[in-house]
Amino acid sequence: MKEKCNKYEAYFTFRDEKEFLEHVENCPDCKIEHEKMQKVSDLIGEVRPYFLAQKQREKKKLYKIKAACFSIALMFFALGGTALNYEYDIVNSIVYHNLSAEDLGFPTDEYGLIMVE
Repeated sequence: MKEKCNKYEAYFTFRDEKEFLEHVENCPDCKIEHEKMQKVSDLIGEVRPYFLAQKQREKKKLYKIKAACFSIALMFFALGGTALNYEYDIVNSIVYHNLSAEDLGFPTDEYGLIMVE
């Protein structure tokens, strides 16, 4: 029984194209393997534009998100941060004045943690 040729990968990787194609023409096992590889290569070539288009759509979405974030940040800097001062005042009063949840009127348990029903 004849053993199957396993030189396809070695010729493909380490030999020049002329030697590789000569071996493929003369060896039936490698010829079958080469045809399979060509079919796979053709399939990859067919779906490649789809993936490139999808990547471009994702980049456009990312640019829109970046533009929106930049616009919001620019708006806050233009306003001088006045829209955020109220929220920062609440946080500062809690952090720097050591107000507890009980002092703020939240229902608490015996450990001083906020109770959730």
